[in-house]
Amino acid sequence: MRKLTTLLLATMLPLAPALAAGSHSGGHEDEMMLGKPAEAAQAGRTIAVKMMETDDGAMLFDPSSIEVKRGETVLLDIHNDGEIAHEFVMDGHEMNQEHKALMERFPEMEHDDPNSVRLEPGESGQIAWTFTNDGSFEFACLIPGHYESGMHGPLTVVAK
Repeated sequence: MRKLTTLLLATMLPLAPALAAGSHSGGHEDEMMLGKPAEAAQAGRTIAVKMMETDDGAMLFDPSSIEVKRGETVLLDIHNDGEIAHEFVMDGHEMNQEHKALMERFPEMEHDDPNSVRLEPGESGQIAWTFTNDGSFEFACLIPGHYESGMHGPLTVVAK
């Protein structure tokens, strides 16, 4: 068993940088499909986002949808009000689905992407973001089983 674990780790380690790179190429400073990281001081407004579970097993975000303007810089102030770990990841729907599939294969994978934050119960985090392209995007929790329990919502970037 130890040899199998060592072999699996040796096989996966070279892939780690690619797996952690998220949905964009060229590193974390590059602009993504929905925009680019910003400084919190640049934000014109703050959107408070809560992550939680309900008594009936559903998992959700409050608000359940987000709308911003193209060119707007927003500070997303995210709090985990739940009893288990959750994450907030924003990207295109297809990219989130690819990332979700990867998370299912490697559930202990952690990211350091500027478009996401993973929080334990009671923790808070922030994402400062400038939305440079209009269109329909998505925010979601990609921890295995959370998306299927309802933890995703539309992120709409509208033209000014």
